[in-house]
Parts: sequence; C-alpha cells; structure tokens
Amino acid sequence: MNIQVKVNDALYTVQIDDVHARPVIAIVEGEQFEVWPEEVQAQSSEIQSVKSVSTIASPPKKAPQSTGANSTSINAPLPGVIVSIEAKAGDKVKVGQALCTLEAMKMKNAIRSNREGVIAEVFISVGDQVQHGQTLLRFEA
Repeated sequence: MNIQVKVNDALYTVQIDDVHARPVIAIVEGEQFEVWPEEVQAQSSEIQSVKSVSTIASPPKKAPQSTGANSTSINAPLPGVIVSIEAKAGDKVKVGQALCTLEAMKMKNAIRSNREGVIAEVFISVGDQVQHGQTLLRFEA
C-alpha cells in the first residue's frame, strides 16, 4: 500500500507491504526502513501547551550515511524531534533494541538497532530537530 505523508510542507510517498509485520518495512524515496510501532496508552484529555522557541540550528555532525544490517550508522527515517536517547557511546546493543525515540507528527517512533554492535558515537541530544536521513548514531567498525 502507498501512503502520502506530509511533513513540514514536504510530501512523501511511503510504501508499506504489511502493516501487521514486526518490524514494518517502509520504503521512502527508494530507501528502506524498519519501523517498530509501539502500543501507545491513551493520554488524558488535557492539552499541554508547548512554548514555541525560535532558534538557529547548527549544522549536524557528519558521519557515514549507509543503511542496512551491515551499516555503521543509524539515520533518521523521517524529520522530527528527539524526545529520548536510550543508548550512549560505549553501549553494547542488540538487534531491535531501542536506541532513541523520535517524535514526528505527534507520534513517538522508537528508533531501533538494525544490528548487534557497540555504539561509537551519538550525534543527537534530547530536543534536537533532525532531518530525514540525518545520522543519529554510529557503530564501531
């Protein structure tokens, strides 16, 4: 199935074969991503106000841009805001382990490891606005 998704005035076509599979395989602009949807508990009906802050973002740190099970980095599958980081440099991680959480379009997306390895470097901080394809973490070679 193809889904049209609008993010920050940019329109993306996302191809998903089986929404019930885990992980869900999503293809965006020819790039394949593993998505691990999580159950979300119902939130209270109270709406929390968010204070808008205007900042000038510094350019993100550069790292290898490969993807897949043999890649040395984890990249953002879509633009959003980092709301938590569960891994740090030196951590040994397993396939499927949550590394960080990215909020996009009011949905929290766990970014999971696509391989076993040791985290060499973390390029993000909580609250960072990240772009599609931006490197979030890098594994040791």
